[in-house]
Amino acid sequence: MNRRQFMKTGVVGGAVLAGGAAWMFWRDHDSSNTASVAQRQQQRIDRIIGAIAPVILAGTLPADSATRGQTLQRVTEGVGHVIANFTPPVRGEVHELFALLDIGIARRLLTGVSSDWPNADPAEVSAFLERWRRSSLETLQSGYHALHDLVLGAFYASPATWTAIGYAGPPQL
Repeated sequence: MNRRQFMKTGVVGGAVLAGGAAWMFWRDHDSSNTASVAQRQQQRIDRIIGAIAPVILAGTLPADSATRGQTLQRVTEGVGHVIANFTPPVRGEVHELFALLDIGIARRLLTGVSSDWPNADPAEVSAFLERWRRSSLETLQSGYHALHDLVLGAFYASPATWTAIGYAGPPQL
């Protein structure tokens, strides 16, 4: 690939990503119904966290599939509650991260995850998280830490998790 082809590829790729981001922004903000925007954002978070949480929590999830499903449901709900309580600027940044990860081409280019989040291969998700964790770009590292901390925070905040790890809970005053 020569320099000219590289430049053209970069411009086209940037335009595709910008177009996808603009479309996602327009879709989420061109609605007079705030509840439907919040519902779409929560569905996006549920899909993405549903694929990421089992990888981050590997080895800590229950073996029983029913209990495992309940635990993952608690984690996705917990992530939604945590994000809802962020300050508006932080909440906006987190929603932008999830919106970017929800764009198919951005997901493929930035994460290497080829299929939609609900069908994502755990090995691809694990490789993406590791790449972002070790990236030389602070933006990707920040994205990794945000996803990691949201999942672990929601997991360990649940009293159901406390009994499984032998924690009696906060002291009673």
